[in-house]
Amino acid sequence: MIYPHVRIFIGLLVVALTAMPSLAGDYDNALKGVKKFDAVFDFTHGDPEVANILLTAIDQVDDSREVESMPNAPKLAIVFHDAAVHLLSTDRGKYDDAEWAEVQKFQNALKEMKERGVTMEVCQFALDVFGVDRGTVIPVIDQVPNGFVSVIGYQEQGYALVRIP
Repeated sequence: MIYPHVRIFIGLLVVALTAMPSLAGDYDNALKGVKKFDAVFDFTHGDPEVANILLTAIDQVDDSREVESMPNAPKLAIVFHDAAVHLLSTDRGKYDDAEWAEVQKFQNALKEMKERGVTMEVCQFALDVFGVDRGTVIPVIDQVPNGFVSVIGYQEQGYALVRIP
């Protein structure tokens, strides 16, 4: 007769052992032979709630064991264009209370990401086109004359491009 706690232990052990192969190689195909993990995110999405979800995903791309174990530390850059420029301003503008809370959450997440070494730039051309005062852009964001130049430059340095429409 097997004691109930031993049955539970054996059951958990079987589940753990069958799950191990899938846990061991989550990115075996995608990261095969990859030696560096540098990415530039071309971020254009302007809805504050959705932008927070997207930013969380960006913030987690280098959290996997496989990426962390690469010989070169990952480098991430985000270049903001289009309606996303509104999310970088301290001017509340058209946002209601709920949306403004999401914008502030977004900006706080950007500050934390900057502290961890993520490079962030905003296109001044987009700021001007969308009527965002350059002086209201949060200080953790570097302003560049044309964000497309930055995106191309990062790609030429070997960064993978990820578009966030």
